Amino acid sequence: MSTDAARAVLGPGARAALARVCDLHEGPVLDDFTTAYARSVLRDAELLVTGWGCPPLDEAALAAAPRLRAVAHTAGSVRGHLTPACWERGIEVSSAAAANALPVAEYAVTMILLTGKYVLERARAYRAARTAPDPLAVPHEVGNHGRTVGILSASLIGRRVIELLRPYDLPILLHDPYVSAEEARALGTAPVPLGELFARSDVVSVHTPLLPATRGLVDRTLIDSMRPGAVLLNTARGAVVDQDALTDAAVDGRVRAVLDVTDPEVLPPEHPLWDCDNVLITPHLAGSQGNEWGRLADLAVAEVTRWAAGDGFAHPVRPERLAFLA
Repeated sequence: MSTDAARAVLGPGARAALARVCDLHEGPVLDDFTTAYARSVLRDAELLVTGWGCPPLDEAALAAAPRLRAVAHTAGSVRGHLTPACWERGIEVSSAAAANALPVAEYAVTMILLTGKYVLERARAYRAARTAPDPLAVPHEVGNHGRTVGILSASLIGRRVIELLRPYDLPILLHDPYVSAEEARALGTAPVPLGELFARSDVVSVHTPLLPATRGLVDRTLIDSMRPGAVLLNTARGAVVDQDALTDAAVDGRVRAVLDVTDPEVLPPEHPLWDCDNVLITPHLAGSQGNEWGRLADLAVAEVTRWAAGDGFAHPVRPERLAFLA
């Protein structure tokens, strides 16, 4: 991983915990597998603890690591550094995606509730007026009583959002082509086709991984079918959404949006979404940050402990699931 990632995620406590269950190499963090120093470390490595900034584990890197049998990743997606050579070698892989899912789900639920109360718009109006509004003049579309939430994809994060929403008075619709109607109902949701999800929901929360089949999945037709004032909430990947279509709808005031991701990741300074009062853009902060990195480290330590004891990983990444994972 990068030196910065190691410093952020694997503090002294986490490293000490790892050292109790394995012979932990205490030299500089490997952020390049091509150096003579890296090759000297890889020669004896049986397990790598990886994170953000990990270089690709390609055939050359694996050739330098003849004893490598496992990878414990301290972040979510492994697409950036695991190559087909890893799966051909039969390397066991663990990911902290489950740990990272919680803060993203918490962010999504928070935004679902805040947008239901129109908090940002009403706070802005309050600051401008600096006088108390008439509480009985609030429009009936404001509030979270019976507001319909649409979940696009029952991913790890999508399922956590559904779980966290259970105490609230919010009917939940779900669209996921890989989830049966019976399983969707067991989750406490109503399974619906994609078009119906957008047409019926007051807020659609996007949790679809970016794959060739999902690029631009949320297209102009779906966005234009949303109820007036409905919210599109995206914590997945920006390219899942047709951003031009969303921009047109937001600028026209037809929909609202909360975007923790965009395409590109940082919009150009002149992009019209920056100036839309009905759009909140945050800098990809929903995932683990600050003290939440400790949860990633805890999961990695637990996984290494299990693996060292011969119990295997509790959060394995299966190669047959790669086509569906972020």
